[in-house]
Amino acid sequence: MKLLLRRDQKSGMLGKITFTLAVRAELTDEEKANIKKYKLGETMLYERLKTIDPGSGLLGMASRMAFKMINLTISVKDLEGGKQVDCKDIVEMLAVEEQIKEAAQIFRSVLNAASTFGGEEVIEIT
Repeated sequence: MKLLLRRDQKSGMLGKITFTLAVRAELTDEEKANIKKYKLGETMLYERLKTIDPGSGLLGMASRMAFKMINLTISVKDLEGGKQVDCKDIVEMLAVEEQIKEAAQIFRSVLNAASTFGGEEVIEIT
């Protein structure tokens, strides 16, 4: 798996700069097959915000829907197809980038484990 990151910026109508980070994973055929086999596409790798109290009733449902619209999440499926993240400043963009790299490393370990099921792994201890 290779993680492809692209940083960019764009100016809004009022001159405000938005920083963008485009992320995409380049996967081997074996990795894609394991993602499909073990149904890992919906696995959440990054979530900007987490809701503490989802609420209840109609108002709770409305607040959950609004929260989902403003929250940033990146799943395995998003990495496969690519996703663009808009950030308000460079510091936020770098923090998001670092968290995505960390999540991708962990997911790489998951894919390595998935590829060894039904087989044997030899680890040399020195």
